[in-house]
Amino acid sequence: MSALDKVLDVEIDEGTFKYVYIRIYEDAGGDDRNEKDVVRGYTFAEYHADVYDRTCAEVENLGLDCECLGGGRIIHKPEEKYIKVYGYSMGFGKANHERSVGILKKKYSDYRIEWSDEGY
Repeated sequence: MSALDKVLDVEIDEGTFKYVYIRIYEDAGGDDRNEKDVVRGYTFAEYHADVYDRTCAEVENLGLDCECLGGGRIIHKPEEKYIKVYGYSMGFGKANHERSVGILKKKYSDYRIEWSDEGY
């Protein structure tokens, strides 16, 4: 099992919060690397960097590296099986929300998931 396999595709809280789209990678020898894109969002985060810093520390403990590909906000209502991805990060720019939704659907396949480039 690769260290990348130990990293969950999605880890998000309930409610409305900031999220980041992160690429995690490991050296595969030479100029090659194995990579995986993940979505992380937590209600504790005042800034998108708070989410990224927490995730980076976790993956670095597994011997992996990461980079932030953008951010935004998520509304997660489990009682309605609903997620909306929208907005952007002042520090990291706008994440590719369409790709973020694709990752979210791996865990929340029975949810209605929408995305929008509107809002902050």
